[in-house]
Amino acid sequence: MEKSPLVPREFIIVEILEYNPDMPTFKTVVRKTTGNVTAVSFTSDDSFGEKISPVDTFLQVLDGKVEILRNGDPHFLEAGHSIIIPATATLQIKAHQSFKLISSCIKSAHE
Repeated sequence: MEKSPLVPREFIIVEILEYNPDMPTFKTVVRKTTGNVTAVSFTSDDSFGEKISPVDTFLQVLDGKVEILRNGDPHFLEAGHSIIIPATATLQIKAHQSFKLISSCIKSAHE
């Protein structure tokens, strides 16, 4: 997975990362001890294996369409749609076409 430095203070979010046919691309927008915001692009047939989210996560699709499985339940999102993945829920991402999304992870005060 390709990681790159923080983005500039002013930008157009869908333009800060390109589609990479070889692997998903992640670009950190904000990184703090209380959480982070990351822009992500996937191409068709990429997937993000099932994992348990240790923090609350807000996902918003910026471009394209994606299948998000939250606790095994499928949710089909397209540009402008969002979903919340609560801490301790399972998350799996399946790309049936190219898409970009923004992922905002928020830690609670007791973490």
